[in-house]
Amino acid sequence: MRVIVVGAGVLGTMHAWQAIERGHEVVHIERETEARGASVRNFGQIWVSGRAGGEELTTALRARELWEGIGARVPGIGFRAIGSLTVVKNPAERAVAEAATRRPDAAARGYKLLDADEARAVNPALRGDFLGALWCERDAAVEPRVAQPALRQALLASGRYTFLGGREVREVVGERSVRDDHGDVHEGDAVVLCTGAWLGGLVRELVPDLPVRRVRLQMMQTDPLGEPLTTSVADADSFRYYPAYASEALDALAAEQPQTPTAAAHKMQLLMVQRLDGGLTIGDTHEYETPFGFDVVEDPYEHLTGVVESILGRPLPTVRRRWAGVYAQCVDTSRVVHRQRVREGVWLVTGPGGRGMTCSPAIAEDTANELGW
Repeated sequence: MRVIVVGAGVLGTMHAWQAIERGHEVVHIERETEARGASVRNFGQIWVSGRAGGEELTTALRARELWEGIGARVPGIGFRAIGSLTVVKNPAERAVAEAATRRPDAAARGYKLLDADEARAVNPALRGDFLGALWCERDAAVEPRVAQPALRQALLASGRYTFLGGREVREVVGERSVRDDHGDVHEGDAVVLCTGAWLGGLVRELVPDLPVRRVRLQMMQTDPLGEPLTTSVADADSFRYYPAYASEALDALAAEQPQTPTAAAHKMQLLMVQRLDGGLTIGDTHEYETPFGFDVVEDPYEHLTGVVESILGRPLPTVRRRWAGVYAQCVDTSRVVHRQRVREGVWLVTGPGGRGMTCSPAIAEDTANELGW
């Protein structure tokens, strides 16, 4: 079988990976010379801890398993099974963490409630003032800026993979074929469109009423910390954002402890992970109303700096990069992904939202199974 994959972000790359793993030939087309969207503008977290139960958790856990296997074969992606700590600073936040440990699926996630000393034993870089932390053993991380190139090198080694960068697919031609902006037609037995947050042009023509929206975020990266940050780190605002933490305790937290004005205005949480070079990737904000601003604003960065310094108990290293990114999310946020046949033999797969880096290997596996690869 010859599979045409459009889009070389993490979701498209994982679809190419599945096709090659199953013995097929792949032509992979990307409008940029390298992926430049949400797949490289993220934390690189394989984030099981906050996922909703049911299909979303099943998908995340399967993806976590697949990521570990891929990481063993492609060391260049920088897979690390580091887990995460969600830090709590008062009894109300601790109550939400404790409620999470009573979920029926808590063991599958690897939840454990730690006191401050236990949390510091897991991650000695946390020297700030806090009450404890929710540990999630199943969380992991990869290096988002290098994962796709590393995976592509592994795919090229198969001899059945062709990468065409700098080509924008403009048209679906008949069945199972596409035409790019060089005028070339690429024919296959199946076409999978993984165009990420690019929802205009060809995608709008194919699906005018696509139930997917775009979300904008802001993030930053620092100089090396100078010591290991042995886990990913989140703050209690993440309880408000991720569905796994819904509980009466969370309702009580929301009622008695509103977010700071900056965090509320920008729909913020702290997520932080250390890169292999020692720097910290820190975020993030969420903006849902379009048109999005073209610039980044400073207040969220000041808020995040204060939160991080309170947890680390030390000044944040110098910030070297700030950026914004946009990802595609299903309007029905309970859906893991939008997968739709848009023409005979042509499928659109988009909208995993902030789950893209986490869930992409399992989403691609599901596509391959559904299409009978």
